[in-house]
Amino acid sequence: MRIDQQLACQTFPCTDVNTGGYAIPTLEVDPAAVRIVLISECAPADPADGYYAGPEALFVQTTLQAFRDAGAAVESIEDLLSMGVYLTSAIKCAKTGYGIATPTVQHCSHLLERELALFPNVRAYLLMGDAAIKAVNAVAKRCGEGRVIPAGSTYKIRDAVYTWRGARAFPSYLQAGPSFFIEKSKRAMIAQDIAAALRV
Repeated sequence: MRIDQQLACQTFPCTDVNTGGYAIPTLEVDPAAVRIVLISECAPADPADGYYAGPEALFVQTTLQAFRDAGAAVESIEDLLSMGVYLTSAIKCAKTGYGIATPTVQHCSHLLERELALFPNVRAYLLMGDAAIKAVNAVAKRCGEGRVIPAGSTYKIRDAVYTWRGARAFPSYLQAGPSFFIEKSKRAMIAQDIAAALRV
C-alpha cells in the first residue's frame, strides 16, 4: 500500500505552517506488518531531511541513532520497517515558528486519524513530543475515547502505563532533528521509551 495514495490534505487551512513542506510518506508498506508507529512533531523544513528521503536525511540520522541508543541494531530506515516500525509526523507541513497552534494540530489530526486506521496490528505508539501527544489526544477525544495521555510535563507522566485501542502509548520527547543531538539529557529518556516500545 502506498500511504500517500490513501490520504491527502485538500484545503491547507493552517496559517502557522509552510505548506511547501507538506509531506505524506510516499513509501510502499504492508499495513499488517506494522507493529510500532512513531509519531513526531511535523514535517522537516527541508523535505530532503524527511524520514524517507534517503540515508543522509537529518530525521533519518537522528531516528536511527535514537533506536541504536535503545539497543536496536539498525543501520537504515529499511531496517526499522523490517522490524515493523513505521515513522510519520502529526503535522504534515513544516512549521514556521517555534510552536504549533492548537487549530493546526486539530486539523492535521484528521489526517493522522486516517493514517493510523491503515494499521490494524499496532502494539505501540511512540508519541515523540507535545504535538504528537496533542494530535493523538485529539483523535481519541473526537472518537469519544477520552484523552490517551493526561496533561502534564512529559518527564512527570512518561513512566505511567497508557493504552489506546489495545496498544501501549508512550509519551516521549522529539527525536527528529538537530535538538536530538543538543539535548543530551533527553536522549536517555528517548532511548528508554523506544526500548520499552520494542519490548511490547
